[in-house]
Amino acid sequence: MNLYTIGFSKKSAEEFFKLLKSNNIMRLIDIRLNNKSQLAGFTNVKHLPYFLKIHGIEYIYKPEFAPTQELLTEYKKKSISWPEYEVKYKEILVNRNILKNLNWSIFDDAVLLCSEQKADKCHRRLLAEYLAQNNNQIKIKHL
Repeated sequence: MNLYTIGFSKKSAEEFFKLLKSNNIMRLIDIRLNNKSQLAGFTNVKHLPYFLKIHGIEYIYKPEFAPTQELLTEYKKKSISWPEYEVKYKEILVNRNILKNLNWSIFDDAVLLCSEQKADKCHRRLLAEYLAQNNNQIKIKHL
């Protein structure tokens, strides 16, 4: 089971969609807290499902995989370090009991979407790793 992650920052729409198509992505799972962002207009929830449909890619929004606003603010304001963020985000996933009744098949040939350019300090990496720890069939690739 291939699970990909992608951030849209510093990517053009052309580059973004080429990456999805060249990796045979079947569905995009939006895990952003705010999917109405104007950072990249093509990723705004008003437009993204349409653009994905044109490319034959399903759109799914999973806000339960997003960090809380409080956690995001703490990290952005440097009130907590990245290692502290990682611990708190994982606690959120456990407290939300995201694995209960999870349909694992949605992750096959899917991509987790967030805004960060690189996955190293992004919750999409943490989520992908958490899922892989609980399902040894998942193989992660960051786009």
